[in-house]
Amino acid sequence: MPPKGERRKQQIIDTAKNMFIERGFQSTHIGQVCDELNIARGTVYQYFNNKKEILIALLDSIAEKIKDTLDQDDLNDFLKNNKSSGDVENFIRSRIVSTASIILNEPIVIKLIFKDIQGIDDDITAIVDNIVQKIKSFIAEEVKKWIELKVFKSNLNADITASMLVGGVMLLIYEYGKENKNILEKEYVDAIVETYLNGSFKKS
Repeated sequence: MPPKGERRKQQIIDTAKNMFIERGFQSTHIGQVCDELNIARGTVYQYFNNKKEILIALLDSIAEKIKDTLDQDDLNDFLKNNKSSGDVENFIRSRIVSTASIILNEPIVIKLIFKDIQGIDDDITAIVDNIVQKIKSFIAEEVKKWIELKVFKSNLNADITASMLVGGVMLLIYEYGKENKNILEKEYVDAIVETYLNGSFKKS
């Protein structure tokens, strides 16, 4: 279990996130977060100077989850033993499914990108763009590794491939959200991953 301070910090982030989505960024105030959690303002200021810092921490945590999912040490450990092509494909699929699911589980990123949250200014947009680029870079590194190992096609562009995955997932969330469809259903996640991987694997 994480220390009490870390749990409190995460409570603040989660509460603020819901308020950003429901009320808008500019219309959400630190005092409202405190009221919701029944804590003093000083408790929030132990962790964050302002609500923008809360948003940055939220976005950083999403990027960190993806970085952990695509951990290169885990990949290297997996490759230490000789693996069948089926094992390799399943390993890749599990990592991509996990990555897609992290993005799918955080609609706030999509709402920020498509400016669906009221009160988003250029400064916030720049912060969001930076996080999205960071996420793409983690995925691009993964793609490069599989190209080097001759699992993915040699002519793949890692940056474009990463952008297609992230961009495709985010657009689907946005479109399906407007139609009140549950994009987290397994059939949709599997379809995203299969579409992505079918064009990436090197043919035997």
